[in-house]
Amino acid sequence: MSILPLDPSHYPAVIELGNLVHGENYLDLDGIKMMHKLGTQHGLNASFVAIDESNQVVGFRTSYSAGQWPIDKWCSPALWPVDEQHMAYFKCIAIHPDAQGQGIGPRLLKASVEVLKQQGAKAGVSHLWQQSPGNGAVKYFTKAGGKLIKVHDDRWLDLTLYEGYRCTLCDTECHCQAAEMVLEF
Repeated sequence: MSILPLDPSHYPAVIELGNLVHGENYLDLDGIKMMHKLGTQHGLNASFVAIDESNQVVGFRTSYSAGQWPIDKWCSPALWPVDEQHMAYFKCIAIHPDAQGQGIGPRLLKASVEVLKQQGAKAGVSHLWQQSPGNGAVKYFTKAGGKLIKVHDDRWLDLTLYEGYRCTLCDTECHCQAAEMVLEF
């Protein structure tokens, strides 16, 4: 298993994997291009892919550099342990169902954290899917040292109603909760 920086040659496989894991219309070409751009600062890319022995993308993590991402109504900066200028954002992770449980997620997170620190970030925040099978997303991030800040209801509702996203649980009207969690570096 190789962990490599995300590059444009990975986009088609990342889009396919993101939509498989997170639901139809979760990712598209414009979206992954934007994620890649927001995660690159000072010539350093904080987004990564996991490539298996057959050269297939089996996982990815996109992360945004501190100071380069929009802080929206789903963020609670007053509760964060560092100021907004030093807070990165862990945007997305997806591991192919056949590759889950092999430690790929932690390896991708570690690679992103190392680059984010080099870029000047002191912590990262994420919105984790509370309804993931067995609450695996929150468990994984907690095991990595993440701390729960706040739970947000209907985090992805607007995406399903207005942008065509189809939640794997709720279909076209998502009422899943997001756990806003912070990982200090």
